Formats: sequence, structure tokens, C-alpha cells
Amino acid sequence: MIEIAGESYALHDPRVVAALIGVLVVIAVLWLLISSARKATHSTLLVQDVAAHMSRLSYDVTALSQGQHQLAGNIQTVSDAQANAQVRVIQTMETRLAEVQTQVADRLADNARKSAMSMSEMQERMKETLSGSSEKTTQSLTQLQERLATIDKAQTNIEKLSGDVLSLQDILSNKQRRGMFGEIQLTDIVSKALPSDAYALQATLSNGKRADCLVHLPNPPGPIVIDAKFPFEAYEVYAAAETKPEQEAALRDLGNAVKVHIKAISDKYIIEGETADGAIMFLPSEAVYAELHARLPHVVREGFNARVWIVSPTTCMATLNTMRAILKDARMREQAGEIRKALRLLHRDVEIIGEKAGKLEVHLRQAGDDVAGVLTAATRAGKRADRLDNFDFEELAPDAEPKAVPLAPPEP
Repeated sequence: MIEIAGESYALHDPRVVAALIGVLVVIAVLWLLISSARKATHSTLLVQDVAAHMSRLSYDVTALSQGQHQLAGNIQTVSDAQANAQVRVIQTMETRLAEVQTQVADRLADNARKSAMSMSEMQERMKETLSGSSEKTTQSLTQLQERLATIDKAQTNIEKLSGDVLSLQDILSNKQRRGMFGEIQLTDIVSKALPSDAYALQATLSNGKRADCLVHLPNPPGPIVIDAKFPFEAYEVYAAAETKPEQEAALRDLGNAVKVHIKAISDKYIIEGETADGAIMFLPSEAVYAELHARLPHVVREGFNARVWIVSPTTCMATLNTMRAILKDARMREQAGEIRKALRLLHRDVEIIGEKAGKLEVHLRQAGDDVAGVLTAATRAGKRADRLDNFDFEELAPDAEPKAVPLAPPEP
């Protein structure tokens, strides 16, 4: 900004630019005058030209000064017009701003009212939703507690089952315990299939060998031995084999183990004149039994040749039921005489009952006749009592002698 005569002008103002141009022109003229003075001795023509130029320059400067005054007046006019326009614009903007503020205030009040109504509706919906959610949450928590209780019971059963599995693993890992496991399973099956007097557990034979179970069958075939065997190690190796050569080797070992058991049972528990001409080998595993019949049929045939029959828990139960039928038939034959005697006594009792029934019928008939006589006499006595009750004693003459009806003595 440049301040001249109490007024401030910007550098880009046209008046300032014109003044600067004028100053530059004056400086240029002075520079030319100085140059011309220095060269005055060389040429008078130049001085005249310079004088002419100076005259024209003075005229131009005067004209420039007049233009500057006119420009200053125009700038003042423009400035006044601009100020008036700014005042009008400010007034218009203030009026418009007041209107806008009024509209904004109205809209804010309307929005506040709508927001209050929406908040009230939302609170009501929230209350209803929270009430429903509370009921649903309560029901869900109740169901969750019931399910957790069920899960706790299932977890307890799983833990118990895990303990049972571990116990079973401990039993199967020990040969002596594994034998006891087979004996216990055999005892359970035999006790369910046969009466207690039809078998003996851990029975000692004449050769000093002790059998797991001796079933007392009649001759023939005679008492038969059931011995529990469990070739678990060989079967476990076979089940764990992955390659075909390993499976074949493990299968041969399983067959050899079963053959050893077959020979031992044949040698120990088949005694001529004391036991039946065969024995039973009990395998307490359906898997071993199925694998033996599916993959090792020749071993089963060797058992047949040695008169040793291999059974599983399922087939053992079927075999024992057959033995039970044999025992029942034998006992029926043994008790046939007693049954015939009991039938004769039963027939005599039936005859006695018939005789007693005949006598009772006679007595009942006599009693019926007596009851009929009593009823007849009672009816007759009732009629006579009614006639006596209907007599009119007042109509009789006072001096008349009553005609007494003599009472006849009762007939004997």
C-alpha cells in the first residue's frame, strides 16, 4: 500500500501504475537531458530536437496529470458505489440470515418434537423388547441349566466309561487278569442259561486238572468241560499290522496260538469214562471268533478233529440253551414214574371231589325243600295276622259270649 495526500493506494491501482509510469518517463527525460547536455557541443540539432521532445513531453505530462485526476475521480466513484453495494448486500444478508435463523429454529423445534415422540415410542418398544427378551433369556437360562445338568451327567458317565475302558485295558494287558476276565464272562453266561445244579465252576477232574466249568449232562454224551481261552496278544499284533506280509505273519501266529489252546484242552479235559468225548473252548471276543472262522477255517477244522468246539459269547449261549433242553428232557424221563404216580393220585382226588359234590347236591336239595316249607308257613302266618288285624271288635254285643276258637294242639 502507498499513502499519498492522506489516501492509500494499492500497488495494482491504475492511478499508482500511471504515476509510476510518469515518474519513469520524467527520469528518462532527465536522463536524456543530461545526455543531450553532454553532447550539446557536438550538435545543436540534437538540442533542438530535445527541446521539441521536452515540449511534447511536458504536454504529455500535463495530459497525464489530467488523466490521473480523472482516474482518481472515477476510482472514488467506484469506491463509493462499491461501499453502497456492500451496505445493501450486508443488509440483504442480515435479513436473509434472520429468515434462515427463524426457519432453522422452527425446523429444530419440529425436529425436537418429532425426536421426543420417536424417543417415547422407542422407549415403549424397548420396554416391550426388554420384557420379552428377559422372559426369553430366563427360559434360555433354564434350558441351559438343564442342558448343563445333562452334560454334567453325560460327563460323569463318560468319565466312568473311561475308567471302565482303562480298567479293561489293564485287564487285557495282563495274561492272568485276561484269563479271569474270560472266566467271569463264562460264569455270567452259564449262570443265566443253566440252573445252578446243572454245572460246577472250577471243577477238579480225576487227572488233577481244574476246568473253568463242568456241565453235568446225562450219558450220552456225559459231563462236558467248557474252558475259557483268550489269545489276545496274537490278535492285537494282527489288528495292528499294516502291510500284507505283517498281517499274514500275525495271522499265522494267531492260528498257532489257537492250536496250542485246542491241544491243551483236548489233552486235559477229555477223559474217557469220566467226561464227554469232546470239550468246548470259549473265546470271550466276538471279533476273534469271527476272524478265526473267516480267515483261519483250517484251525477250526483242526478243533473239530480234536473234538474241541470253539464258541463265542453268542454261540455259547445258544449251545447252553441246547444243553438246558437236554437236561430238561433227561429229568423228565427220570421223573416219569413220579409223574404217573402223581397223575393217579390226582385222578383219585378228582373222584373224591365228585363224590363229595354229589353228597353236597343232596344236602343242598334237602335244604332247599326245607327253606321252601319255611317260606310257605311264613306266608300263611302273615295272612292270618292280616285277618286278625281287620276284625271289628266294637260291633260285638256286650252280653254276647264270644265264640272262642279252640286251638288245636300242634301236629307232631
